[in-house]
Amino acid sequence: MNWIILITAGLFEVAFASCLAKARSTTAPQSYWWLAGFLVSLTLSMLLLYKATQSLPMGTAYAVWTGIGAVGTVLMGIVFFQEPTGFWRLFFIFTLIASIIGLKVASA
Repeated sequence: MNWIILITAGLFEVAFASCLAKARSTTAPQSYWWLAGFLVSLTLSMLLLYKATQSLPMGTAYAVWTGIGAVGTVLMGIVFFQEPTGFWRLFFIFTLIASIIGLKVASA
């Protein structure tokens, strides 16, 4: 169950980074809604991370949380913000995903 909580926390990290990017690219008053989404997502992400670390090792939980956030944010940037998708960028995203899975397997 705590792995599901941790994955959800990582997804909220992707949400707060995406809201921050949208807030930057819009003007008031629309940017205020994106900033509100940023604050809600940030709060939920931190609370869920805290909950997950009550039974998972802190180092593993933090690494998985940031990994989910990093991979998810890069993928959001590629899909929604037209960021570049070169071979090496995709290669290193894949290695990051493999490392996250490795941490999960090693801590089981």
